[in-house]
Amino acid sequence: MKKILYLFFIFFLLAVAFMMGLGAGFIFDNDDGFKAGDKVALLSVEDVILDSKVYLESITIIKKDKDIKALVLRINSPGGAVGPSQEIYSEILKLREQMPVVASLGAVAASGGYYIACGADKIMTNPGTVTGSIGVIAQFVNYKELLDWAKVDVEVLKSGKFKDSGSPLRDLTSEERAYLQSTIDDVHNQFKTAVSSTRGLNPAEVDSIADGRIFTGQQAVDLKLVDEIGTMNDAIDAAAKLGGIEGEPNVTHYPKKKTRLIDVLSNIESNVIPKIPFNSRFGLFYLVNTI
Repeated sequence: MKKILYLFFIFFLLAVAFMMGLGAGFIFDNDDGFKAGDKVALLSVEDVILDSKVYLESITIIKKDKDIKALVLRINSPGGAVGPSQEIYSEILKLREQMPVVASLGAVAASGGYYIACGADKIMTNPGTVTGSIGVIAQFVNYKELLDWAKVDVEVLKSGKFKDSGSPLRDLTSEERAYLQSTIDDVHNQFKTAVSSTRGLNPAEVDSIADGRIFTGQQAVDLKLVDEIGTMNDAIDAAAKLGGIEGEPNVTHYPKKKTRLIDVLSNIESNVIPKIPFNSRFGLFYLVNTI
């Protein structure tokens, strides 16, 4: 009996040690940031952009590291919410005052993903990258006919005539449609202004292509939306050169990757559950329409 209890105790300690080992991944990052010498930071912006917090935190860390001489902004995103995309773009512009920034476009860097890239000194792309999509989208679900069929009455109390604009319980009025369209147009103009000012294009040139269409990387180069064709490694080399780094640079990755068990489970959940909540009544997105 004592032997069984002893073996159980040993097994318990090993299990605890294993779980703590998984948790330790939160403390120790899995990149090569401990190498000495001048570094190029590689900031990866991935998936639908609904929040800017993790990227802004990474940019703050990058600013404080005196060994980092340049940044590569690796973008693999179809875009996302307007506000977070603009926040990241603005912080990249500020970072350019301290170090050169090169954007590297992955499989998709469209709409909000392209907006962010415009903050860089140079944009590099693969020839087959999906980019562009300079536009704004807002979508509504309308359950009115379903509610009518089910004979469900809905009562709404509100403080102003526009307070429930976009409600799924009824059709938009013509006045609401005009009001919401003006909001979308204003945000669209903000996007076009950012492209025009950072890419050196006149407003008429941007207007002619800012209708939401996507472009291949090669087409984007021809349209001057992107500077040149190049891989991520090419972008790292270009950033190192702009940052005055001689020889092969040390590359440090952001955001920091974590390997706790809870993060693994959370990542699985995020890949199963849609990233844009369907119960959001209204939102403006710099996003490629995939629905």
